[in-house]
Amino acid sequence: TAICDFADISFTSATITARGALIFNSTDSNKAVAVLDFGGDKTSTSGTFTIQFPAADASNAILRLA
Repeated sequence: TAICDFADISFTSATITARGALIFNSTDSNKAVAVLDFGGDKTSTSGTFTIQFPAADASNAILRLA
């Protein structure tokens, strides 16, 4: 099984509501790699908005090829 690991990302002092995110390849014309659905609106008001990625293993990694 091949996996791809992503580091958690945080936006500080953020006021945001997001339902999802787009992972893209900035070195290849910003082509989309994956679309994330948060399962509902996630909100931060003048705080830190963090996206936590699952463990990078064969059962949980955000991108897995078997």
